[in-house]
Amino acid sequence: MKVALVCDWLTNVGGAEKVLLRIHELYPVAPIYTSKYDPKGIDWFKDADVRTGWLQKFPSKMRRVLGPFRQWYFSHLDLSDYDLIISVTGAEAKAVKSGKCLHEAGKKDVKCPNGLHISYCHVPTQYYWQMYDDYVKNPGFGVLNPFVRFFFKLMVRPLRKADLKAAQNPDYYVTISEYAKDAIKKYYGREAVVIHPPVEIDDFKIKSSKKQTKQGNKTTKKQGVGSAQVVENLDLAKTYITTARQVNWKRLDLAVKACLMAQRRLVVIGEGPEHRKLVKMAEGSDLIKFLPLMKKEELAVYLAQAKGYLFPSLEPFGIAPVEALAAGCPVIGFAEGGSRDYIKDGKNGILFKEQTAKSLAEAILKFEKMKFDREKISKTVDGFGVARFDNEIVNFVKEKTGKKNAKDK
Repeated sequence: MKVALVCDWLTNVGGAEKVLLRIHELYPVAPIYTSKYDPKGIDWFKDADVRTGWLQKFPSKMRRVLGPFRQWYFSHLDLSDYDLIISVTGAEAKAVKSGKCLHEAGKKDVKCPNGLHISYCHVPTQYYWQMYDDYVKNPGFGVLNPFVRFFFKLMVRPLRKADLKAAQNPDYYVTISEYAKDAIKKYYGREAVVIHPPVEIDDFKIKSSKKQTKQGNKTTKKQGVGSAQVVENLDLAKTYITTARQVNWKRLDLAVKACLMAQRRLVVIGEGPEHRKLVKMAEGSDLIKFLPLMKKEELAVYLAQAKGYLFPSLEPFGIAPVEALAAGCPVIGFAEGGSRDYIKDGKNGILFKEQTAKSLAEAILKFEKMKFDREKISKTVDGFGVARFDNEIVNFVKEKTGKKNAKDK
């Protein structure tokens, strides 16, 4: 088959980009069409044929205001000569049209009138639908928030209408969790098959060859995945960890506030536009430490030693907490979203019901009264590996490309 891959943008490292990378590795000669590519922000696709258009001229910082332009761009992208289009999207890339879609719309000169579009959709476009209220509350533009808020409220109805229309273009939907499946059905009226994202669990797994030595009340470990120099005077056995892109909707502020309330130690790993705000929120407390992004070999060692992993986000899945579980680190996660697919309350962590600092702080205190077996925790995510993803995606593609009729059948 002649295959094309499509994604919303390629400007930074994240879970969506990890999914695209794996699909790229399954279809290495397929070109990747996107609205914006910044190889400095993400260097994973140096061997790929990444193709952009006129939106490439805009600065990456303008990404959040270009939604309507991206929708127009993708809906007018001519991919009619491809047998198969796979879009990896949580925004506008699903608007691309297959040859079959164009042929049915009356365009008779398409090169591949039987081409199919399979959308690996993380979730319906969140700022139009399920996270609209959060976006309006804090669009993330600082002093320009009132201006952005005013115009977004005016435009949201036609934007939703256009997004819903674009959502009818894919022939089939695949998604990342039961939560996302329900959202796609609710907002788009489309059925979806759940294929959980590929998680490199073997890179985080507790190895039987690990050696443990104690130095006073400190514990250091060397694992088969490598070793890490832990920050001096940081007792990870008494410390919680959270790691994510530091953006407002990840709600890392709740992790900081909760640990300050409960007087517990926290390491925040990562970077992003909310970094300064989070540092200021910590108020110079010795309880909260900030570390930059690190290689997964080093992160695996941190996770293997940490007391627990805090996951306060409402996310359609969440690769980072699955990595933590693979390392044997129990997770305290928000009870909504994709977390329900892998956090087994009382077995490999606990869920807290309200997305507030108080609820998370109470969950931390409850968590500390419980006992967890780290090796058993690690085994709870055995079904989320890369080989499983490869097998399910390839079989799904084979099944659907062998059918003459599409649209969720």
